Amino acid sequence: MKFRNYLTLTVLFLTICTSAQDTGEDELGFWAMYFGTNRITDELSIHTEIQHRSYEFASNFNQLLLRTGLNYHFTDNAIATIGYGYIETDPTFPEPDGEENSTENRIFQQFILKNKIGKFQFSHRYRLEQRFLENPVTGSSTEHRGRYFLRITYPIDNNWFLTAYEEVFINLQEPIFGQNRLYGAVGYKFTKNVSTQVGYLKNHFTGKNFDRFQIGIWWNTDLRKKAEDSSAN
Repeated sequence: MKFRNYLTLTVLFLTICTSAQDTGEDELGFWAMYFGTNRITDELSIHTEIQHRSYEFASNFNQLLLRTGLNYHFTDNAIATIGYGYIETDPTFPEPDGEENSTENRIFQQFILKNKIGKFQFSHRYRLEQRFLENPVTGSSTEHRGRYFLRITYPIDNNWFLTAYEEVFINLQEPIFGQNRLYGAVGYKFTKNVSTQVGYLKNHFTGKNFDRFQIGIWWNTDLRKKAEDSSAN
Protein backbone atom coordinates (compact mmCIF):
# COMPACT_ATOMS: atom_id res chain seq x y z
CA MET A 1 0.00 0.00 0.00
CA LYS A 2 2.82 2.42 0.90
CA PHE A 3 4.58 1.65 -2.36
CA ARG A 4 1.37 2.28 -4.32
CA ASN A 5 0.85 5.64 -2.61
CA TYR A 6 4.47 6.57 -3.25
CA LEU A 7 4.14 5.62 -6.93
CA THR A 8 0.93 7.62 -7.27
CA LEU A 9 2.54 10.72 -5.72
CA THR A 10 5.60 10.35 -7.93
CA VAL A 11 3.51 10.15 -11.12
CA LEU A 12 1.43 13.14 -9.99
CA PHE A 13 4.59 15.15 -9.24
CA LEU A 14 6.12 14.36 -12.63
CA THR A 15 2.87 15.28 -14.39
CA ILE A 16 2.77 18.64 -12.63
CA CYS A 17 6.42 19.34 -13.46
CA THR A 18 5.90 18.43 -17.09
CA SER A 19 2.88 20.71 -17.33
CA ALA A 20 4.78 23.53 -15.65
CA GLN A 21 7.55 23.23 -18.23
CA ASP A 22 5.14 23.24 -21.20
CA THR A 23 5.83 26.65 -22.72
CA GLY A 24 4.20 26.07 -26.11
CA GLU A 25 7.52 25.98 -27.95
CA ASP A 26 6.36 22.97 -29.98
CA GLU A 27 3.34 24.86 -31.31
CA LEU A 28 3.18 27.11 -34.37
CA GLY A 29 1.75 30.35 -33.03
CA PHE A 30 -0.01 33.04 -35.00
CA TRP A 31 0.30 36.85 -35.13
CA ALA A 32 -2.37 38.91 -36.90
CA MET A 33 -1.20 42.51 -37.38
CA TYR A 34 -2.39 45.88 -38.65
CA PHE A 35 -0.14 48.94 -39.12
CA GLY A 36 -1.19 52.38 -40.30
CA THR A 37 0.50 55.71 -41.01
CA ASN A 38 -2.07 58.49 -41.24
CA ARG A 39 -0.56 61.68 -42.69
CA ILE A 40 -2.12 64.89 -41.34
CA THR A 41 0.44 67.53 -42.47
CA ASP A 42 3.65 67.51 -44.50
CA GLU A 43 5.64 66.94 -41.29
CA LEU A 44 3.21 65.06 -39.02
CA SER A 45 1.46 61.70 -39.15
CA ILE A 46 -0.26 59.40 -36.66
CA HIS A 47 0.89 55.81 -36.21
CA THR A 48 -1.80 53.19 -35.49
CA GLU A 49 -1.18 49.53 -34.72
CA ILE A 50 -3.05 46.43 -33.54
CA GLN A 51 -1.46 43.01 -32.98
CA HIS A 52 -3.22 39.86 -31.76
CA ARG A 53 -0.88 37.00 -30.86
CA SER A 54 -1.73 33.40 -29.99
CA TYR A 55 0.29 30.40 -28.79
CA GLU A 56 -1.34 28.11 -31.36
CA PHE A 57 -2.57 28.79 -34.87
CA ALA A 58 -5.41 31.28 -34.31
CA SER A 59 -6.19 29.89 -30.83
CA ASN A 60 -4.91 30.01 -27.22
CA PHE A 61 -4.51 33.73 -26.52
CA ASN A 62 -1.00 35.02 -25.82
CA GLN A 63 -0.99 38.80 -26.25
CA LEU A 64 -2.94 41.83 -27.43
CA LEU A 65 -0.91 44.91 -28.35
CA LEU A 66 -2.41 48.32 -29.13
CA ARG A 67 0.04 51.07 -30.06
CA THR A 68 -0.20 54.63 -31.35
CA GLY A 69 2.24 57.49 -31.80
CA LEU A 70 2.91 60.88 -33.32
CA ASN A 71 5.46 60.86 -36.15
CA TYR A 72 7.56 63.81 -37.25
CA HIS A 73 8.90 63.46 -40.82
CA PHE A 74 12.19 65.30 -41.21
CA THR A 75 12.30 63.77 -44.70
CA ASP A 76 10.74 60.68 -46.29
CA ASN A 77 13.76 58.74 -45.02
CA ALA A 78 14.09 60.15 -41.48
CA ILE A 79 11.17 59.90 -39.04
CA ALA A 80 10.99 60.46 -35.28
CA THR A 81 8.14 59.13 -33.12
CA ILE A 82 6.86 59.44 -29.58
CA GLY A 83 4.09 57.05 -28.64
CA TYR A 84 2.10 54.92 -26.23
CA GLY A 85 1.20 51.25 -26.13
CA TYR A 86 -1.19 49.10 -24.11
CA ILE A 87 -0.35 45.40 -23.86
CA GLU A 88 -2.27 42.53 -22.24
CA THR A 89 -0.35 39.27 -21.90
CA ASP A 90 -1.13 35.69 -20.92
CA PRO A 91 2.37 34.39 -20.03
CA THR A 92 1.44 30.71 -19.59
CA PHE A 93 0.76 27.80 -21.95
CA PRO A 94 -1.72 26.31 -21.42
CA GLU A 95 -3.59 28.86 -19.30
CA PRO A 96 -4.64 27.66 -15.81
CA ASP A 97 -8.29 28.14 -14.89
CA GLY A 98 -8.98 31.50 -13.33
CA GLU A 99 -5.59 33.02 -14.17
CA GLU A 100 -5.48 36.81 -14.58
CA ASN A 101 -3.47 38.27 -17.43
CA SER A 102 -0.72 40.81 -16.88
CA THR A 103 -1.03 44.32 -18.33
CA GLU A 104 1.47 46.92 -19.44
CA ASN A 105 1.34 50.63 -20.19
CA ARG A 106 4.30 51.57 -22.35
CA ILE A 107 5.80 54.87 -23.51
CA PHE A 108 8.29 54.76 -26.38
CA GLN A 109 10.53 57.03 -28.46
CA GLN A 110 12.00 55.95 -31.78
CA PHE A 111 13.92 57.15 -34.81
CA ILE A 112 13.75 55.52 -38.26
CA LEU A 113 16.32 55.93 -41.03
CA LYS A 114 15.84 54.54 -44.54
CA ASN A 115 18.27 54.10 -47.41
CA LYS A 116 18.71 52.13 -50.65
CA ILE A 117 21.59 50.20 -52.20
CA GLY A 118 20.65 49.23 -55.72
CA LYS A 119 17.23 47.60 -55.52
CA PHE A 120 17.64 46.70 -51.85
CA GLN A 121 15.76 48.96 -49.42
CA PHE A 122 16.99 49.24 -45.82
CA SER A 123 15.13 50.48 -42.75
CA HIS A 124 16.84 51.04 -39.39
CA ARG A 125 14.70 51.62 -36.29
CA TYR A 126 16.13 52.69 -32.93
CA ARG A 127 13.63 52.55 -30.05
CA LEU A 128 13.63 53.26 -26.31
CA GLU A 129 10.79 51.98 -24.11
CA GLN A 130 9.60 52.76 -20.59
CA ARG A 131 7.43 49.85 -19.41
CA PHE A 132 4.95 50.08 -16.52
CA LEU A 133 3.94 46.49 -15.72
CA GLU A 134 1.10 45.10 -13.62
CA ASN A 135 1.37 41.40 -12.80
CA PRO A 136 -1.38 39.76 -10.70
CA VAL A 137 1.25 37.63 -8.91
CA THR A 138 4.33 39.83 -8.55
CA GLY A 139 2.63 43.24 -8.50
CA SER A 140 3.78 46.50 -10.11
CA SER A 141 7.20 47.11 -11.66
CA THR A 142 8.93 49.48 -14.07
CA GLU A 143 11.44 48.37 -16.69
CA HIS A 144 13.39 50.08 -19.47
CA ARG A 145 14.85 48.68 -22.68
CA GLY A 146 16.31 49.55 -26.05
CA ARG A 147 15.55 47.90 -29.39
CA TYR A 148 17.35 47.90 -32.74
CA PHE A 149 15.47 46.78 -35.85
CA LEU A 150 16.94 46.23 -39.33
CA ARG A 151 14.66 45.44 -42.28
CA ILE A 152 15.77 44.61 -45.83
CA THR A 153 13.23 44.65 -48.67
CA TYR A 154 13.72 43.54 -52.25
CA PRO A 155 11.07 44.37 -54.89
CA ILE A 156 10.37 41.53 -57.33
CA ASP A 157 8.14 43.68 -59.56
CA ASN A 158 5.69 46.56 -59.08
CA ASN A 159 3.51 44.51 -56.72
CA TRP A 160 5.43 41.58 -55.24
CA PHE A 161 8.36 41.94 -52.85
CA LEU A 162 10.48 39.96 -50.40
CA THR A 163 11.29 41.30 -46.95
CA ALA A 164 13.27 40.19 -43.89
CA TYR A 165 14.20 41.74 -40.57
CA GLU A 166 16.10 41.11 -37.38
CA GLU A 167 15.40 42.89 -34.12
CA VAL A 168 17.33 42.66 -30.86
CA PHE A 169 15.92 43.72 -27.45
CA ILE A 170 18.39 44.93 -24.81
CA ASN A 171 17.17 45.49 -21.24
CA LEU A 172 18.57 48.45 -19.30
CA GLN A 173 18.48 46.30 -16.15
CA GLU A 174 19.28 42.64 -15.47
CA PRO A 175 19.09 40.44 -17.42
CA ILE A 176 20.63 42.46 -20.24
CA PHE A 177 19.44 40.23 -23.11
CA GLY A 178 15.70 40.42 -23.69
CA GLN A 179 14.90 38.66 -26.95
CA ASN A 180 15.78 38.41 -30.63
CA ARG A 181 13.37 38.23 -33.55
CA LEU A 182 14.24 36.93 -37.04
CA TYR A 183 11.58 37.30 -39.73
CA GLY A 184 11.11 36.57 -43.43
CA ALA A 185 8.05 37.19 -45.62
CA VAL A 186 6.53 37.58 -49.06
CA GLY A 187 4.63 40.83 -49.58
CA TYR A 188 2.13 42.18 -52.07
CA LYS A 189 1.22 45.82 -52.78
CA PHE A 190 -2.45 46.24 -53.70
CA THR A 191 -1.96 49.99 -54.11
CA LYS A 192 0.68 52.56 -53.19
CA ASN A 193 -0.82 52.80 -49.68
CA VAL A 194 -2.13 49.27 -49.02
CA SER A 195 0.04 46.14 -48.77
CA THR A 196 0.15 42.79 -47.03
CA GLN A 197 2.84 40.41 -45.83
CA VAL A 198 2.70 36.70 -45.07
CA GLY A 199 5.72 35.38 -43.21
CA TYR A 200 7.45 33.40 -40.50
CA LEU A 201 9.04 34.67 -37.28
CA LYS A 202 11.57 32.93 -35.03
CA ASN A 203 11.31 34.54 -31.59
CA HIS A 204 14.27 33.68 -29.34
CA PHE A 205 14.37 34.25 -25.57
CA THR A 206 17.01 32.93 -23.17
CA GLY A 207 16.33 29.18 -23.14
CA LYS A 208 13.16 29.46 -25.24
CA ASN A 209 12.36 29.60 -28.96
CA PHE A 210 8.96 30.22 -30.51
CA ASP A 211 7.81 29.82 -34.12
CA ARG A 212 5.16 32.24 -35.34
CA PHE A 213 3.18 32.44 -38.58
CA GLN A 214 2.31 36.05 -39.39
CA ILE A 215 -0.17 37.91 -41.56
CA GLY A 216 0.12 41.70 -41.62
CA ILE A 217 -1.79 44.54 -43.27
CA TRP A 218 -0.22 47.96 -43.88
CA TRP A 219 -2.79 50.68 -44.66
CA ASN A 220 -1.63 54.27 -44.99
CA THR A 221 -3.95 57.25 -45.37
CA ASP A 222 -3.36 60.87 -46.36
CA LEU A 223 -5.69 63.34 -44.64
CA ARG A 224 -3.93 66.32 -46.23
CA LYS A 225 -5.99 65.90 -49.41
CA LYS A 226 -9.27 66.20 -47.52
CA ALA A 227 -8.01 69.33 -45.76
CA GLU A 228 -7.00 70.88 -49.08
CA ASP A 229 -10.36 69.99 -50.69
CA SER A 230 -12.27 71.53 -47.78
CA SER A 231 -10.29 74.78 -47.93
CA ALA A 232 -10.83 75.00 -51.70
CA ASN A 233 -14.61 74.80 -51.23
